[in-house]
Amino acid sequence: MAEAPVLTIDGPSGSGKGTVAAKVAQVLGWHILDSGALYRLVGLAAQKAGMDLSDSAAIAEMARTLPVKFVDRKVFLDGEDVSLAIRTETAGNNASKVAAIPEVRAALLGWQRDYARPPGLVADGRDMGTVVFPHAGVKIFLDASADERARRRYKQLKDKGIDVKLSGLIAEIEERDHRDRNRSVAPLLPAEDAQVIDSTRLDVDTVVDRVLQAVYEAYPETGCKSSI
Repeated sequence: MAEAPVLTIDGPSGSGKGTVAAKVAQVLGWHILDSGALYRLVGLAAQKAGMDLSDSAAIAEMARTLPVKFVDRKVFLDGEDVSLAIRTETAGNNASKVAAIPEVRAALLGWQRDYARPPGLVADGRDMGTVVFPHAGVKIFLDASADERARRRYKQLKDKGIDVKLSGLIAEIEERDHRDRNRSVAPLLPAEDAQVIDSTRLDVDTVVDRVLQAVYEAYPETGCKSSI
């Protein structure tokens, strides 16, 4: 496995992981891994194939041979641009379901670890610090109340012209939280050595500053290497 500094940012849906990870990676000039996109892709591919999401063996086999390409921040599934399709609420819920399948998680593990390469990696997900990169030099667990996360999502969807109900989003987020935190394999929880940040009352820039401070303390020179 390649040697490189690794920062993991875990947390529940809507906590701001993706936004914070992107900003931090841009400042550091590091690579970024959006692990949730991989599970969203598996869920979308299963849906397109008309597969039963409870058929763990079939879905795991598909995950091992998923025809995916990441090009210029776009995601292609079997040649089709699915960058927007994997960001829907349905895709998110399907991702949570397939992510609960141990065989699927095992199939994607090596793929995720391959992203760790110089000059460094920012890994965003739910089990980055506990399972995928347990020896990462910096681990962040980004959280926020379910109501606040639903409010953020509500605003995002409204800005896109999508009509949704806040109460429905709260219910969906709470259901997804319960599934993610209670699955048998790699449940959503902070790593023992993770720094927990509650972003409920914090703006993005404040969270980014806190994460960068943690990185600079662990890696005074961002070009340094840490065995992961």
